[in-house]
Amino acid sequence: MSNKTALIAVIAAFLVGMLATLAIRPPGAQTAVIVGDEERSAATLRWRVPVAFATTLEVLGDNVRWVTEAIDRASNGAMILDPYEPGEIVPAFNIVDAVREGKVQAGYTWLGYDQGKIPASPLLGAVPFGMEPWEYTAWWYEWGGRELGEALYAKYSVHPVLCGLIGPETAGWFRTPIESLSDLEGLKIRFAGLGGRVIERLGASVTMLPGGEIFQALEKGAIDATEFSLPNVDEALGFDRIAKLNYYPGWHQTYTAAHLVVNDVAWRGLSSREQAIIDTACTAGVTRNLAKSEAKQGPILAGFARKGVTAISLPEPILRELNRVTDEVMAEEARRDEDFRVIHNSQLAFRDQYALWKRFAYLPRDFHAPEDVADLRTPR
Repeated sequence: MSNKTALIAVIAAFLVGMLATLAIRPPGAQTAVIVGDEERSAATLRWRVPVAFATTLEVLGDNVRWVTEAIDRASNGAMILDPYEPGEIVPAFNIVDAVREGKVQAGYTWLGYDQGKIPASPLLGAVPFGMEPWEYTAWWYEWGGRELGEALYAKYSVHPVLCGLIGPETAGWFRTPIESLSDLEGLKIRFAGLGGRVIERLGASVTMLPGGEIFQALEKGAIDATEFSLPNVDEALGFDRIAKLNYYPGWHQTYTAAHLVVNDVAWRGLSSREQAIIDTACTAGVTRNLAKSEAKQGPILAGFARKGVTAISLPEPILRELNRVTDEVMAEEARRDEDFRVIHNSQLAFRDQYALWKRFAYLPRDFHAPEDVADLRTPR
């Protein structure tokens, strides 16, 4: 073959290749890159996502990593959400403000931090003496909770997506016993949400601190006690090294919901497929987050004795009184704010109709005592 003939053949092959490429991928379609054995689309969406909790905290903080990785996988690399640690680009308590103002497209947070600006927001994050986690998901997904939450935050140009859920927190870490509610008088304590309003009314001095600042405040005596999250999270933050009395149940947060909050313009700019990927990943995140939160706590409590920590159940009379004061606070908030009233009434209506099923369907909570479970284990 002459050089001229070879050159013509090369040019012809090149043109055929170009035409074949255009047939397979029309102009304007996403390009793709090969990574290992997988073909990944080039990222068409990349968002910075500030988070309220350190992603190194198991259950509370690492769920956003699971969700963003799921979005990456489901979109084949076309949708990248990059989590940023608390305070790295946005203060932990100001994530919704940053999203609303368009400083970032999205964030992952607990909506109760908006209480000072959006009075009804804590109802979407945690309610004292409220629903248990699976009840909350039933209300959110099947009883109109999602629509109420979206309508509330639409007023602030934000679209909330339920994206994480954990079980009840501890009632707090204390240095001295709580034998009556008078023991709360003058107590300096870190507390969040509507529960903070309740114990403030009982004479406690309440302060709000991000998770990363609590240990130092407790160690230096700036606060006498604290609540924050689940036992495994609180242990990771070191509260058990200072306050040795850990009270239960977490009456102030019977569930704790986390949301991916998205700037409304950014959300509406997504395709229906992109919105569906985010919704699906977040729904899976709710299930995985709750499963992990329940799996981790038993071993932590079992290890309390060797660390000199005592788990204590609050006496029922104290819980009843806390419940009474909670009802007063909730009624006052409902009178002050229409959005609060509407969402609170919806939650109460769901809880009332669910109560019959809840009472009849499930075994008593202490039906399987630890010794009974041990007796039923199959010998190896």
